[in-house]
Amino acid sequence: MKYMKPIVISTLAIFMLGGCYNQPGLVTDGSYDRTKTGAATGALAGAIIGYNTKGRDKGKRALIGGLLGAAAGTAIGYSLDQQANEVANALGTGVNNDPLASLDPNKNIIVSKHPNFVKIMFRDRMMFATASSELQPTARAKVNKVATLLENYPQTVVGVAGFTDNQGSFEYNKKLSEERAHTVANILSINGKPYTKGCAYDKAIAPNTSKESRALNRRVEVYLYANKNVMADPCR
Repeated sequence: MKYMKPIVISTLAIFMLGGCYNQPGLVTDGSYDRTKTGAATGALAGAIIGYNTKGRDKGKRALIGGLLGAAAGTAIGYSLDQQANEVANALGTGVNNDPLASLDPNKNIIVSKHPNFVKIMFRDRMMFATASSELQPTARAKVNKVATLLENYPQTVVGVAGFTDNQGSFEYNKKLSEERAHTVANILSINGKPYTKGCAYDKAIAPNTSKESRALNRRVEVYLYANKNVMADPCR
């Protein structure tokens, strides 16, 4: 138990650290879930590493390691939280974590926060003409705003995925979804080439049973990650 004390103390420090981060002037979602998760994970990992390091006074090293780990974890989490709010502001919307938001046909852009990434969903109808992978002017302006913001976050890893409905063959839709993802990714290649994937009509968000529901499935999603190790397959 005496070895757990410094770990607990260092973990509690995340609340002190979390209270220091309060960025004014953003379109805010104040939950800052990744900030808290990152700080807790960093504190625990730092405390364990500090304790296992050779030398005397393991408790002190565990406390210092936990504090440093919490600070690093908080910084990573807060960066994603801040990006979510800044992106939403630039795109003229707010952060929307409602899982049913993607089923609202009136929402052309949805910015949402997730444990390991920020997702920007662009509805297909505002992005491309039918069967085309060339961005329409309004859509290009929106994507350019995201690219401008990424200049402030050189550590961010970007992923882009294209999705279609089930009209036509899977091969045709996969090619079209890949081309659309590449079009968006080329604009977002600010800090390195984004990871891209064409998902065709895999991972539909609505049944492809009507004109209205098929329109919901046609989309491009942009993912902002803290690092590539937490990236997931967008088609699954």
